[in-house]
Amino acid sequence: MRIFNSIGRLPEFSNTVFTQGTFDGVHLGHQKILKRLKDESLKAGGESVLLTFWPHPRLFLFPDDNGLKLLQTLEEKMDQLEKAGVDNVVVLPFTKEFSQMLPEDFIKDFLVNSLNIHTAIIGYDHRFGRNREGDINLLKSLEKPYNYKVLEIGPEDIDHITISSTKIRNSLLSGDVDTANAYLGRPYSFCGTVVHGKKLGKTIGYPTANLDINHPNKLIPANGVYAVQCKVDGQIYGGMMNIGNNPTVPGKDFSIEVNIFDFSADIYGKVVEIFVIARIRDEKKFGNIEELALILHLDKKNALEKILHL
Repeated sequence: MRIFNSIGRLPEFSNTVFTQGTFDGVHLGHQKILKRLKDESLKAGGESVLLTFWPHPRLFLFPDDNGLKLLQTLEEKMDQLEKAGVDNVVVLPFTKEFSQMLPEDFIKDFLVNSLNIHTAIIGYDHRFGRNREGDINLLKSLEKPYNYKVLEIGPEDIDHITISSTKIRNSLLSGDVDTANAYLGRPYSFCGTVVHGKKLGKTIGYPTANLDINHPNKLIPANGVYAVQCKVDGQIYGGMMNIGNNPTVPGKDFSIEVNIFDFSADIYGKVVEIFVIARIRDEKKFGNIEELALILHLDKKNALEKILHL
């Protein structure tokens, strides 16, 4: 998969099949579009091109809003797009100049003249151009003058609820991992660097890796205890994770701590990828450390059951 960071430095394309969007999460709805993109590019004998934005357009439009959390970093998104078989990705910053482009100019200058577009595959509710004035109807109205065709992708539904990145974010923020994973079509994941903590877990038989998340806009699920899988040096291990302040321990700051099952290697400074399988329970304050240790024993049992039933 080739990645480009400028419209002005693209190679010469022919018979391009195109789609556009933020694709945060590359969820099942996105995957339907990407499958169609791949299939149509094979039919056309050309290449697929996906236009996306980084940072997320909302971070440009609302720079003082620190509340937007993303399902993926740019690297994670590129990895999923490559797995989906996309040939070319154009990654652009969402600038003031781009936001003011007339939708007709975007179609003529970029899609037709730069990409030599054969087919545009667009979600039923997609908007583009100045003030979001462009839509699928505009694209269809220019099919004949510019000699391309438009294919519309309807809503992807699970149990009659339309999938969206926003709904996945809200599910994770409320602790509803089952819904989020169902919409994504895979377990939600994030990466963190292992840093030193207070090492309390080791004293009660449950040593933890404390994770530092390096991407400030990466979404972290709601506080609580989770069954997880951990990818360390390319190997997958089962584990359980606590997100929050661990109220049983006085003065504990917010942390993300993972107990990796059957694992004892020194991994300080390494990056660990966490796959969130299921939520086990809320955070809870226990009377003492001994009581916490008993609950952790039950948590591990529940986590193993969740992981085995994947």
